[in-house]
Amino acid sequence: MNNRIENDDLRVLVAVVRASSFAGAAQALGMSPAYVSKRVGILEEALGVRLFHRTTRRVVLSEDGEQVYARALTILESLASLFDDVAERKGVPRGLLRVSSSFGFGRNVVAPAIAGLLKAHPALEVRLEVFDRLVDIVSEGFDLDIRVGDDIAPHLIARRLMDNHRILCAAPAYLKRRGTPRTLQELAGHDCLAIKERDMPFGVWRLRSGAQEEIAVKVTGPLSSNHGEIALQWAVAGAGIVLRSRWDAQPLLDRGELVQVLPEYTQAANVWAVYPQRLAGSAKVRVCVDFLERHLACDNRPSPTKPARR
Repeated sequence: MNNRIENDDLRVLVAVVRASSFAGAAQALGMSPAYVSKRVGILEEALGVRLFHRTTRRVVLSEDGEQVYARALTILESLASLFDDVAERKGVPRGLLRVSSSFGFGRNVVAPAIAGLLKAHPALEVRLEVFDRLVDIVSEGFDLDIRVGDDIAPHLIARRLMDNHRILCAAPAYLKRRGTPRTLQELAGHDCLAIKERDMPFGVWRLRSGAQEEIAVKVTGPLSSNHGEIALQWAVAGAGIVLRSRWDAQPLLDRGELVQVLPEYTQAANVWAVYPQRLAGSAKVRVCVDFLERHLACDNRPSPTKPARR
């Protein structure tokens, strides 16, 4: 029996567990499903145990597999910490950094910033993935999540990158046709463009005026989407009222394509860098977060506040 275990095989194991399939792991790793299956087989042979129960739809860890997976995470995290320590001493952060974000903010803000980060730190490799849902960065293996919204689990480290809030907007043509709401209650009689976003309950807008308590408003309309940019396009076309981040809506407000509605009401939606406790001392994460903070400060958007940790 060959008892030699490769670190890459442990990474394959972790990828299969996170994807719950060989095909999903292969896609994440840029390998073929056959190669992933082969590496798992080699690992099983080296350990002398069966790691997975395989079905036609998914793979599930065996009891032995659970123990091996836990040890694999510890080994890989220790190895990553070793490289981080060396990089910190050399002052040259290097290696893969897995970053997640939401559709609109990820594409329009985070992606250009990451391109600049790589120019400044060419030894880094960044994989950016965008989602319409809140990512569990620990279980899904991400190093850093750049998120809009203040709902952050206490077991994560969070650093505020930029002040931001969501505002109500509509096109002048829509307001001319349907009238301008004067109270939150009047929103019930309007076409509202609901967005299924990562940190927002669908069809419910939670708004606050100054120091007043937050008010939950149920909204409806014939159009809804899981993509904020689509809803913003509909708003510009006169289809209804949208609740959208100031950073996203401001250019349209400046050009007169949208008008702010009920301007006294906003929804807090600050921009945060969120990462696991285990990466608190990571040089890669620190360099990326510092760069994003500077980028946002110079990007003609609201000035970021002094960094805060949770």
